[in-house]
Amino acid sequence: MSRGIKQWAGARAVSALLIALAWMASPGFAGEDAQTDAAVGVEAASVEAAPGAEPTGTFETTRVLVHTDLGDIGIELQTQRAPITAGNFLRYVDDKRFDGSTIYRAVTIGDEGKFGLVQGGLAGNRDKVLPPIAHESPADTGLHSVDGAVSMARLDPGTATADFFFIVGGLLSMDGDPATGDPGYAVFGNVFSGMDLVRTILLLPRKQEAQSEAMKGQMLQQPVKIISVRRVE
Repeated sequence: MSRGIKQWAGARAVSALLIALAWMASPGFAGEDAQTDAAVGVEAASVEAAPGAEPTGTFETTRVLVHTDLGDIGIELQTQRAPITAGNFLRYVDDKRFDGSTIYRAVTIGDEGKFGLVQGGLAGNRDKVLPPIAHESPADTGLHSVDGAVSMARLDPGTATADFFFIVGGLLSMDGDPATGDPGYAVFGNVFSGMDLVRTILLLPRKQEAQSEAMKGQMLQQPVKIISVRRVE
């Protein structure tokens, strides 16, 4: 397969994936058995590898630890480069709103399991979700959808709340394209420890059946429990 075809196929698969991802971040999402006509399936595609997670340089950051029943994932929040998105995440952390939530979805792109997304958060829990935040585009922040990046799930720009996803392998098409008006997805941090666990979760058993056709093969059979998310002193 030529490089151009790979890029086209990968972008097509990611585009389909994000429609479903955005639906699951909305307040109307009611869990794994929810249904929607807007959600579409994800087809297998080859996606070229992106560079590894970017160094933080001299920018201000804040570290948090996602403590799960399978182990810990450390996230370095880019509080200076993406202040709105990182600040929103920290509000959920400081209010302990993520405690007891789950990592519930894993989607591989391609046949080898080297690329994909692992999604977690409040899944639209109306009792815990705070108001949506303004969108911070990768074109503005300079943060990209590389391996280990952490981004916000959303519907339209400006609707992100409390669901986030880890990028495995690098999916640069999710950065968007200012030339076409695509604002991309807001990257606000990167994994500094526990990426092996993220890759393990990506390959955990998933349910093959779901009421929504688009969600078949994407929902974890046993969601990973998020016990707590705390700042790292």
